[in-house]
Amino acid sequence: MKFLKSLLALCTVLSQAAWVNCGGHTHTKRLTGVPNDPTIFGNALNFWKKLEAGWDLTRGATTNSITLPMPQNGPIVIQPNASALVIIDMQNFFLHESLNGDPKGRAVVPTTITLIHAFRNAGMPVLWTNWGMTDYDIINMPPAFIQGFSSDDTSLTSFGSEMGTVMIPQSDQSIAATSTTPGPNITIDAGRKLTRGSWNAQPWGDLFTEQTEGVTNGTDFYFNKNRLSGMWGASTPMQTWLQDNSITTLFHGGVNIDQCVFGTLIDAYYKGYDVIIVDDISATTSPSFATQMVDYNVALDGWRVNSTDILPALVDARRT
Repeated sequence: MKFLKSLLALCTVLSQAAWVNCGGHTHTKRLTGVPNDPTIFGNALNFWKKLEAGWDLTRGATTNSITLPMPQNGPIVIQPNASALVIIDMQNFFLHESLNGDPKGRAVVPTTITLIHAFRNAGMPVLWTNWGMTDYDIINMPPAFIQGFSSDDTSLTSFGSEMGTVMIPQSDQSIAATSTTPGPNITIDAGRKLTRGSWNAQPWGDLFTEQTEGVTNGTDFYFNKNRLSGMWGASTPMQTWLQDNSITTLFHGGVNIDQCVFGTLIDAYYKGYDVIIVDDISATTSPSFATQMVDYNVALDGWRVNSTDILPALVDARRT
């Protein structure tokens, strides 16, 4: 009898949290605040709805929503007022030829700019999060990060170290000066490694123009970061902005896809945001299996897509 009473008590507790089968009797009572509709994932304030095909991520705010095709597990329905494009680390330090930047990263810039324009025209903000450290950040940087960004395995060439000067054509400051580049050259102070306001930390080439004009026009927002992830820790400037503006759905791109891009995306996922990676605006210097790892995990946690998959729908949603 005592055993049966204990079992009944346990069934009562469990049945308040989930569906359970106790002694042949199915309990279907759920937690207060959790909908009984099996197509609803979440609670009354924060939920997805499973559609016959794909997912509705609008949390019930369906006015002016946009349906985007996805290669897998789609389409998804998004709310423009709650969605943003996040561009990560497309900086001179990682891309400029004079600093041994990655040509693969430079190659995705035109596609990136096209997608930036599409997001703006559809009324969605573009967020830039880049390395941009202060002296305080550097003083408090963990040893592993200092070692990882050292040029010669000494601490003297890591974050905040002077990078010297570079010579670039006056006519095109996105490339290195060579004997064949036309016109006069100019000498640029590259600045301290990945510190705020330095030339090496600013967006590369036409992206710098896009970022500065976007911020001036109020369509874009710029956030410095001091780790690989723009969403690490209890909070970051970008996360604060996302919370203040009720953003829930994030599209990610930049370099490196397996490091700072994935780091930002996975932290956003851990904090409850909807996450999508845009493969054709992302690149890396890492071996191909690193990108395969990212693609595999993002497909489990969110969605993978190319910009070409979603551009037609974004163009159709262009603001009038």
